[in-house]
Amino acid sequence: MCRYGFLLALCLLPMLRAGAQTPAAPPAKFDLPAIDAYVAGQVKAKGFVGLSVAIMRDGKIIFAKGYGRRSIEKDLPVEPDTSFAVGSITKQFTCACVFLLAEEGKLSIDDPVAKYFPHLTRAKDITIRDLMNHTSGYPDYYPLDFLDRRMLKPISFEAMCKDYAGVKLDFKPGTRFSYSNTGYVILGGIVEKVSGKPFGEFLETRILKPLKLAHSRFGTSKDLPLAATGYTSFALGAPEPATPEANGWIDAAGDLWASASDLLRWDLALVEGKVVKPESYKAMTTPRTLSTGKISDYACGLAIGSFNGDTVIRHTGGVSGFVSGNSFIPRSKSGLVVLSNAEHVSATKLRADLFELLIKDIQESEAPAVPKIDGPKPKEVVLEFLKQMTAGKVDRNQLGEEFSVYLTDARIKSGGERLKALGEPTKIEVEPTHERGGMEVSTVKLTYKTAKVRASLYRTPDGKIQQLLFYGE
Repeated sequence: MCRYGFLLALCLLPMLRAGAQTPAAPPAKFDLPAIDAYVAGQVKAKGFVGLSVAIMRDGKIIFAKGYGRRSIEKDLPVEPDTSFAVGSITKQFTCACVFLLAEEGKLSIDDPVAKYFPHLTRAKDITIRDLMNHTSGYPDYYPLDFLDRRMLKPISFEAMCKDYAGVKLDFKPGTRFSYSNTGYVILGGIVEKVSGKPFGEFLETRILKPLKLAHSRFGTSKDLPLAATGYTSFALGAPEPATPEANGWIDAAGDLWASASDLLRWDLALVEGKVVKPESYKAMTTPRTLSTGKISDYACGLAIGSFNGDTVIRHTGGVSGFVSGNSFIPRSKSGLVVLSNAEHVSATKLRADLFELLIKDIQESEAPAVPKIDGPKPKEVVLEFLKQMTAGKVDRNQLGEEFSVYLTDARIKSGGERLKALGEPTKIEVEPTHERGGMEVSTVKLTYKTAKVRASLYRTPDGKIQQLLFYGE
């Protein structure tokens, strides 16, 4: 599950070691060779053991590469199809299993937990949906960032339920969001009770095999030939193999192994309706409205976010020795997966950098093209116009008809005097241009000793100035 406080606290430790390099800045734009070089540099500079990165664009995997070692002891490299323990990314698979059973009429996501496990605390008041939304109030059994003594010994499902779902709730069901792995272990138990099959078998036969996720398994990595070993470190120490959680502790909450490319294939299948029906997908991706009226940013096994108007579904994961991240943009069928077998090195910034490059490139490629202008650069136009304004006479041949009418001699005189009083600008900044109404739109920021001024310039392809207005900052 959710083991990030410790990871964030230690994310800079490898950089403090003698000889560690400062990570390079991310590329300025989405460029696969530059991204490859950036990731390789991050792996070396930050001390990752191994890393796997996969990128999908328009429904096709355009990048899949491994970095570093999947095993230090055996000196084995991370390959594109190396499988990692993906922790809480498992939760979206668990929810899909629940929805598959709901579609068959074998359960309802609004069934009370009491229908399946009546002995649990307030089981009549907590629904399957509450478990999926993390709004049940059941205490989380795995809030820490290290394995304590409990998790070194196997635990039965019955003992898990008694110890963590048979006790006092953290809050009244439905009133709050609080991440709880406990709820997802219960969900796995419900899937087993309703289907009559072990959870791993149900997941394998209904999702992993039909989607041909050949490098994914539940509960074990024994038959995955390229599986990575998880590593940890304490207080600047060298990486050492991490002890996995004992049997029963993570199960339907986080016991999936997968490759980065398999997770992207899963994402695509989910949004294309190849896993659950549209109504199930809608419920699975709709953030929960709490009884207080507040809206959570979590749906069913998926965090729901937005980037410049694009919906993003995502989840991170962390189990002993591993950290993972899966982000997908349903509208453009594009996404990013980053998997690591070093729990002591944070990949948060790396994931954020790469995802921002991806989604910005998608959105910019869809934006109307900025028209090519017959004339000087925006900075030169603004400075020349300022020169004319402050001199009290503007060449109207350079102006569009409406702007020329708007720009009366009186406005030129009064505006020119005010701008002249500011003196010469000490700094000039030009923002990226964009299109509006078939025109090139530019913003030039002018810094003076006593003021900051923003010049808003609109030009048509013939070079005519259709607007050049000055605003105070």
